[in-house]
Amino acid sequence: MQIRAAVLETSGLAAPYAASKPLKVRSIELEGPGNGEVLVRIVAAGLCHSDLSVIDGNRPRPLPMVLGHEAAGIVEAVGPGVPNLRAGDHVVCVFVPSCGSCEYCNDGRPALCLPGAAANGAGALLSGARRLSAPDTHDPLHHHLGVSGFAEYATVAHQSLVKVDPDLDLRHAALFGCAVLTGVGAALNGAQIRAGDTVAIVGLGGVGMAALLGARAAGAERIVAVDISPQKLMLAREFGATDTFLAGADDTAAAIRDTVRGGVDHALELAGSASALQLAYNIVRRGGVMVTAGLPPPSTTLPIPAVNLVADEKTVRGSYLGSCVPARDIPRFIRLFRRGLLPVDRLLSKELTLSQINEGFDDLREGKVLRALVTSMQ
Repeated sequence: MQIRAAVLETSGLAAPYAASKPLKVRSIELEGPGNGEVLVRIVAAGLCHSDLSVIDGNRPRPLPMVLGHEAAGIVEAVGPGVPNLRAGDHVVCVFVPSCGSCEYCNDGRPALCLPGAAANGAGALLSGARRLSAPDTHDPLHHHLGVSGFAEYATVAHQSLVKVDPDLDLRHAALFGCAVLTGVGAALNGAQIRAGDTVAIVGLGGVGMAALLGARAAGAERIVAVDISPQKLMLAREFGATDTFLAGADDTAAAIRDTVRGGVDHALELAGSASALQLAYNIVRRGGVMVTAGLPPPSTTLPIPAVNLVADEKTVRGSYLGSCVPARDIPRFIRLFRRGLLPVDRLLSKELTLSQINEGFDDLREGKVLRALVTSMQ
């Protein structure tokens, strides 16, 4: 079938993207679902920094590629071997398909699935297949993280989908596939925040704000929000931050340590930059934990004085996919949302058409939005 999709052919084009147009919206061919695969009509797809890092070249991926990994939609058809979905089901896409049988899946850590990581790196579905192609040459196009959600339809592995209730607004459902899964998961699973803890959130994009909401839902006594944007700091107060600090000053870490009893119990880094990593580590108290989910460029390193790491008994850990089991955690987070404890609908800043997608990434790059959603494929 022919569909409209946003195709990235060349990374590293100069901003503004409204002018350079790295994403070309055009007709492409989409094959129907093979064994274990599902055809989904995309209803909403979020613009994320993980997409932006492919566009600007900071995270190399095989090109040409149909971008988009945070999406929700309605099942149109299922291939053979799909055990749990049927036409008409509402689903959230997950950006790491888990095979269910590798050592990490068996250990309850599907975010680290080895076949899933290999497929994502190759720009393929979990089976290794590519269902996208150029209509004129029939040359294959690559899938983005097993989803390729900036399109009218997507063929995905059933392991990339989580079924949700049909009465859940699919605009909100899409947020659970990345922003909520990563941010709230980093707070609840990665950092394991408990009632009464002190927490710092470094980087207040969509994922960072979701982490802030997760920390609040967990009962954190004090939530310190840190960002380079005064506007985002004001919004963080509305989301539940008790203290805000503007990043970039030489004394920011010292000011936070002075304000919060020598440092926070947990610092969550969601900005994906070297300076944010260093700041998050520096504001963790003795015996505290730094969790990073920010995905900086591969060349980024974090210098840590070994004697300080040992003598202060700090813990540094990564959190990918929010350290989540999506089939367990997406329904859990949705229940918290429905109870009003996790108001993630507030992350939605703007709705776009597919034709406006380059302008949308300009807004994201400039920090003007938390989450913009493509909700019309025109």
